[in-house]
Amino acid sequence: MTKTRPIRKENMGTLINKQLLFLLFLLLKPLQFVKITDPHLSPERRQEIEDYINDLYATGPTKPPTKETFKTRVIIDSEMPLTDREYCNLEMKMKRVHNRLYCVKEHFFLQASYDDIQKICHNMFVQCKDGIRKCHRSRKIISGVHCVLTSGVMMPFCEYISSYKEGWVFITCQWEDNTGEIIPVSVTDILAI
Repeated sequence: MTKTRPIRKENMGTLINKQLLFLLFLLLKPLQFVKITDPHLSPERRQEIEDYINDLYATGPTKPPTKETFKTRVIIDSEMPLTDREYCNLEMKMKRVHNRLYCVKEHFFLQASYDDIQKICHNMFVQCKDGIRKCHRSRKIISGVHCVLTSGVMMPFCEYISSYKEGWVFITCQWEDNTGEIIPVSVTDILAI
């Protein structure tokens, strides 16, 4: 015959409190975001901001890379000199380069047209600097800026060191179903000459 131990009153209270707390967490609703209703925003800009907020706080997979994303985040369109020490700190914030508000460890900006960069995707495969992925190397010299994170974890507190580079660019590419073309996805290195 097995002995059953009597439940003491102080243990019973702890057990109920722990289970109630767990049940309360299960009943909590996820945060809901309010629709942006600024009358001064155009409908296109309002939609863009709402999409950005939804992407930022989404729990599912990230959106696949697009031609527009690459143009916005990699192609240089500012008048700032590429040798400016603050180039990366300013451009990373202006172009909103981050991973769900977390700082990106390194990033490249290129001074070339999108069409020139896309043509690199048709060059032969070469080994990336990490030795794992397949990259495409440019046939001509391209100028750019290499940004390396020095401090910070989340935007806007990310601080970067900027290095002007000129050399062969290594990029990764992938097929985009929507446009039916191969597009550049990321810059992995600029091999200085």
